[in-house]
Amino acid sequence: MNLHDLLEHHGLGANPFADEDAQTDPVFQGRCRSSVFHPNWDKIYGDPSSPATSIVFGEKGAGKTAMRLQIANQLHEHNQRDSDSKVFVIEYDDFNPFLDRFADRLSSRKRRSPDKVLAEWKLWDHMDSILSLGVTDVVDQVLGVRRNGNGSNGNGEQVNKLPSDAAKRLDRFQKRDLLLLSACYDNSLTETFQSRWYRLRKRLRYYPWQSWFIRGIGVAVKSAVIGTILYTKNYSWLATVWPWLIIALGWAPWMAQVWRWWMQARGVSKHLRAINRDSHPLRQVLMQFSGRDINGQPLPNKYRTDDRYELLYKFQGVLQALGYAGVVVLVDRVDEPHLTGGALPKMKAFVWPLLDNKFLKQPGFGLKLLLPAELSEYALNEDRDFFQRARLDKQNMVPSLEWTGQSLYDLANARVAACGTENQQPRLQMLFDDTIDERRLIDAFATLRVPRHLFKFLYRLLVAHCQSHVDTDPVWEVPLSTFETQLAIYQRDQKTLDATLAG
Repeated sequence: MNLHDLLEHHGLGANPFADEDAQTDPVFQGRCRSSVFHPNWDKIYGDPSSPATSIVFGEKGAGKTAMRLQIANQLHEHNQRDSDSKVFVIEYDDFNPFLDRFADRLSSRKRRSPDKVLAEWKLWDHMDSILSLGVTDVVDQVLGVRRNGNGSNGNGEQVNKLPSDAAKRLDRFQKRDLLLLSACYDNSLTETFQSRWYRLRKRLRYYPWQSWFIRGIGVAVKSAVIGTILYTKNYSWLATVWPWLIIALGWAPWMAQVWRWWMQARGVSKHLRAINRDSHPLRQVLMQFSGRDINGQPLPNKYRTDDRYELLYKFQGVLQALGYAGVVVLVDRVDEPHLTGGALPKMKAFVWPLLDNKFLKQPGFGLKLLLPAELSEYALNEDRDFFQRARLDKQNMVPSLEWTGQSLYDLANARVAACGTENQQPRLQMLFDDTIDERRLIDAFATLRVPRHLFKFLYRLLVAHCQSHVDTDPVWEVPLSTFETQLAIYQRDQKTLDATLAG
């Protein structure tokens, strides 16, 4: 018996349970993404006009990635409805590029051990990574180049869309801030750092007259000395020290700038560990700022968060001028980086620096931390100093992303309805024999705990049912015996897998 024929018989145009990953699930990406939410949705999502932090712990398959995509989608809809309180979205879920660059900065002895690498990772490294994603997205849009994928709502639509006149909306100091942020954090893989920065300066129409004047002094003095020698034809002066000394004095202000910004660029290159920044190109870029604009401005040239907070405030100021009142950072898939390898102590070392109340409670800034369930036990067993620093009681924490049998039943029913063909309104109950009532389905689904197990079981059940019958004598409803047998087999396999992961 063909599974396609079974689904077609019940008015289903696709298999509701074929996909398990929300990022590649067409059923979720379609109707379910905006209509089926976890019972804790309101607490996690919050009010987009006033972004706040939420910390969610959920086991594998509980729907954390689906929730991240739903948050991005809802923020996209919010931005379209309310242009006065738009939210800029940063998806911080691909950590490998940042961790790889970070590890390369460490000594070979530390680099060999993932534990030692992650022990060196600090809050300011997270802040650098987040700023890099956000700044690169803004620069991409200002320059009109192809986006890097950050801020997508999961359906190919960009949540962050700057106005077409973005460059004109910034005043001189906001242009300076964006150029400074770009110098430190822009991380495009399609163009060289310098050429991209110069294009951004041209697009913003930022002209550093003071910097050009200092260089002009050197050029003018050198030209005057050479012109005098050529005019007087007194070439013997070239054998004396005075012409060279005068030229050196003319270039002295520029050379002082070179030395100053070379040292600053070295400091940034050394302390910006999650992003590649070479000293020489960075020095050339920093020298393009006028002294009155750049003097006293923060740079990430120390191992501390103070400068990063100031740069984050500058980034928020630029976004506010472009129509974005808040910033939301979506943190997901912390168990996937190769350095963590899914090991709890390594994930803890990577995530724990983020749990800082000052960082999590900034005005107009919210983090949505979607974390593995096992980390909740680590959090609850921490000492008093950790709780004083993290203040988890103020972070909208959901200690367990649990699904009841009823909520899983509703989820399965919604997916079946979403797959209905034209003029069809299929229900989950139609797939089963009358001997399997709604109460039995809810009780069975409760033992499966999370959506991923539910989808796997239902897909396996439908396949097993089709394999038990022939096309010439089809049976269109799953009988109780097949249901109970497949449920027992799946529960056994599930227990074996859980024991393997726990061991």
